[in-house]
Amino acid sequence: MRKADVQRKTKETSISLRLILDGRGAGRIDTGIGFLDHMLELLARHAGFDLTVKAAGDVHVDDHHLVEDVGIVLGDAIQKGLGKKEGIARYGWAAVPMDESLVLCAVDLSGRPYLSYGLKLRAKRIKKFETELIEEFLRAVANSAAMNLHLAQLAGGNTHHIIEAAFKAFARALGQAVQVSSRVRGVPSTKGVL
Repeated sequence: MRKADVQRKTKETSISLRLILDGRGAGRIDTGIGFLDHMLELLARHAGFDLTVKAAGDVHVDDHHLVEDVGIVLGDAIQKGLGKKEGIARYGWAAVPMDESLVLCAVDLSGRPYLSYGLKLRAKRIKKFETELIEEFLRAVANSAAMNLHLAQLAGGNTHHIIEAAFKAFARALGQAVQVSSRVRGVPSTKGVL
């Protein structure tokens, strides 16, 4: 079973995360930030990962540090869980609708971090959650996991729907990319390493 346990403790945050790539889609998330918890539960469910997150931070200052650090730790766990990346599909993509919204996500577990963020979010906040933190979270995951992550919003107006479609598309794409394929021998790269 491919899994990773990662902890991160700084003066700003304390995070403990367990990721099982070959899971059943169970999420047990407690970051103290309701909207982030909801998005991480969606990610676990639609990727087919088991994800446990316990996090706390200086949210009395701002949610930024905790959101970004959870992204860093999740990316680290993905990287560790994949090991040498032998036999994985490597690529994944999904187009996910959420009512009027439609978001496309493509992932390459290439070993080269890159985020192309194409979401156009009208609302600055969902309840207390600052929507610009979605980009910070996804950049942290992409950088720590050393993945190419492309998100393109094809339709949408409601900020909650757009973000939810983006997380579900990311989950589906990532779930495909980490799958072990009987057709892949060794590392899926002509370089021999990812």
